[in-house]
Amino acid sequence: MTMHSVAQEHTIEALNSTGQLSPAAAASPPTKPQPGRCTALVNAVSAVCSGVVSIELCPAAVGESFPAFEAGAHIDLHLQGGMVRTYSLHNAPGEKNRYVIGVLNDSASRGGSRWIHEHLRAGDHILISAPRNLFALNEQQPAHSVFVAGGIGVTPILSMVRRLVQLGRGAHVILCARSRSSAPFLDELTRLTSQGITLHLHFDDEAGAPPSLRSLLAVHQQHDHFYCCGPSPMLTNFESTCAELGFANVHVERFKAELPASPKLALTGHCTVELRKSGVTMEIPKNKPALQAFLDAGVDIEFSCEEGVCGACETRILEGEAEHRDSVLSGAQKAAQKSMMVCVSRCRSDRMVLDL
Repeated sequence: MTMHSVAQEHTIEALNSTGQLSPAAAASPPTKPQPGRCTALVNAVSAVCSGVVSIELCPAAVGESFPAFEAGAHIDLHLQGGMVRTYSLHNAPGEKNRYVIGVLNDSASRGGSRWIHEHLRAGDHILISAPRNLFALNEQQPAHSVFVAGGIGVTPILSMVRRLVQLGRGAHVILCARSRSSAPFLDELTRLTSQGITLHLHFDDEAGAPPSLRSLLAVHQQHDHFYCCGPSPMLTNFESTCAELGFANVHVERFKAELPASPKLALTGHCTVELRKSGVTMEIPKNKPALQAFLDAGVDIEFSCEEGVCGACETRILEGEAEHRDSVLSGAQKAAQKSMMVCVSRCRSDRMVLDL
């Protein structure tokens, strides 16, 4: 089964009159947190390697703790002005006194990561979400874990490896980067090799070419579990290579939404949508996602990226079928029609009942 998820940078940006994100957006405590969110204190901002910082977040109130998280989880950062970012946690699961994320100053981003690098400092307060996990680690014995990390994609994998060390289990990590100087958390991964973790390093500038995933993965067993987080070309290569090698236990985490496939059928007309918990029934055009209609009706629903990648708006389907447009659910999960990401997915059937 191929599990699709995402936990890096997704963007909802608020600009000031000059077209720039205001530095004041994170300088003071946010207003009253909404359900599922809390205020965090930026305890430390540390340089990791070229273009990457590690940010340690702690509970803003003395004596409080964060919700527990599982390896592979991510959180949303909500800043004043409407800016939202989603990043993977890379510290060890079980730590409730802090969340630690890594942020790449991505030249291809729409400005969010640059703003964080230039303006976010120790002492700032940030509104954050509770952890969500779309990249869960298989902790069942006797499966062996093999990880492929591309650049900043190492962050969730680092947390997963830490968890395996806690369990007394080994794992194999393939860390890929353009150069040694741009490889995030290389020192931390290297230290873990003394605790049963094996590490293969590939740097494009030293090797003179990108990594050959086929040769790196072919030495492993078909019943192993394979994980990959990195840029889209690497994920595409990883998935196709695993399929060719007959690997069944394949898990990926995406930075950005996949390009949507063309729908099999053109969606026309309207769908009658019943929101069972809210006691609301409405008509929604089939060719548009449902999230905005729910918000307009005053329905309380959590959402974040609005791109179908973070999983915040996943909603259980009680009746009917959706036209899935997300990058979170696997093909099997979409076919099962048990849930949908209402920020991007559409209503396929004439009637749907949702658990909202």
